[in-house]
Amino acid sequence: MKSWIGLIGWLLASLATGIAGALATRHAREFYAGLVKPAWAPPGWLFGPVWTALYLMMAVAAWLVWQQRGWTGATVALSLFVAQLLANALWSWLFFSWRRGDLAFADIMLLTGLIVATALAFARVRTLAAVLLLPYLAWVIFATALTVALWRANVEQLSK
Repeated sequence: MKSWIGLIGWLLASLATGIAGALATRHAREFYAGLVKPAWAPPGWLFGPVWTALYLMMAVAAWLVWQQRGWTGATVALSLFVAQLLANALWSWLFFSWRRGDLAFADIMLLTGLIVATALAFARVRTLAAVLLLPYLAWVIFATALTVALWRANVEQLSK
């Protein structure tokens, strides 16, 4: 029973991150549609389903580590996980609400480093947990390139 409650807790933490980011993107559809985008930019509708899948995989990864060692046995790994959740949620606010391309880029670079550190820490506890973070890392690397491209092509809209 404790294990299932833990899974629910990690799911809630991960999905809460998504909800916090979604609050920042309430008007993102119009804003994103109005930006000059590179030809390789995905359509706006794709972000929701991709992020939902990623948040679910992230939650399972954290749960696997927590299940294996508990919080006290994996304090560094799980603290890194929580830190990357915070950086993840912050990006949406920086980019969409506050329209700060420079700070969004700095945040996503920090987020990338935190994901790598989290995956490495997870790998020491449970390999599958680290593997579950790899699609997330790949998507964030892609999002980093997209952030830079959007920021450069839309300096006036993303420099408030």
